[in-house]
Amino acid sequence: MKKILSWILNPPTNGPGSTLLLRLMAGGVFLWEGILKFVYVNQGVGRFTKLGMPFPHQTADFVACLEIVGGLLVLSGLMTRVIAVPFIIEMIVAMLSTKISLFLGTSPLPLPPAPPRIGMWAVLHEIRSEYAQLLTIAFLLLNGPGKWSLDALFSRDRKKTAEPLGKRSGPIHLRVA
Repeated sequence: MKKILSWILNPPTNGPGSTLLLRLMAGGVFLWEGILKFVYVNQGVGRFTKLGMPFPHQTADFVACLEIVGGLLVLSGLMTRVIAVPFIIEMIVAMLSTKISLFLGTSPLPLPPAPPRIGMWAVLHEIRSEYAQLLTIAFLLLNGPGKWSLDALFSRDRKKTAEPLGKRSGPIHLRVA
């Protein structure tokens, strides 16, 4: 358990700077989808009620807060692996709770306005957002937030303070009073 916790809390931060683009995409989508759950009832408690979620008001509020806070964490690259775990679970739940009934043609949510409306092709078309979010977050879980992240900044700070005085690279400047 210690190894897993250490792995989650100490992500690699030497990835390419372009990892920032993935964080901007995934974090931005989670952030605005969380806000939408509070702003529009049909995206929050109304949707959760139609889907038959237990305690739909509390569940919608919890998921909205998770997406807002987690989206900000992903955007900043802070605690990236920590928030990736609940986001992966959320995406799997979202896909299972909405796409099975779409496949079967029994969805309590409005069907797509144009064909394909039910079945496998409808599911493949409608699942694209969750699929992209799931794979992007899985990438960040495995590869870390990249070098342009708060995780990387704090990792560099920890390494600097952990170096013994005699092992530091570069000159040491002493001020004489």
